[in-house]
Amino acid sequence: MERICKDCDPNIRKPRPAPHPGPRCETHKRAKAKADKARKRDLEIQRTYGISGDDYRAILEAQGGKCFICSRATGATKSLSVDHDHKCCPERKSCGNCVRAIICGACNRGVLGHLRDDSDALLRAIEVVVAHPAQKVLEERRGR
Repeated sequence: MERICKDCDPNIRKPRPAPHPGPRCETHKRAKAKADKARKRDLEIQRTYGISGDDYRAILEAQGGKCFICSRATGATKSLSVDHDHKCCPERKSCGNCVRAIICGACNRGVLGHLRDDSDALLRAIEVVVAHPAQKVLEERRGR
């Protein structure tokens, strides 16, 4: 006897064969796996950062759906990270009151992590991009 998908609606179409646990057809198996993955991510965010999955999505939406720092990464390939103030919560876990932004891994490790949240270093990085301080030295050496 062939099993049929328990999620297929018989009022819409004939239920499809269900070779996967549940029993579910391929379409409903994928949908359940996606929902399970999202639920697991929400639980991890809650346990680690003290904010709900809905809080995470609200922050991300307020940021235009992109990394707050680079505004390029959208989390389509790899989920964006929750950044929190390590002075408040020095470990990986956060109390939820010190969440600062949702950022991509590159900005989290490459910008904030490497500079260790040093605001003076961040200001110097801005100066490099805006003022090109090496050009002053080169102009002086070349007699301009």
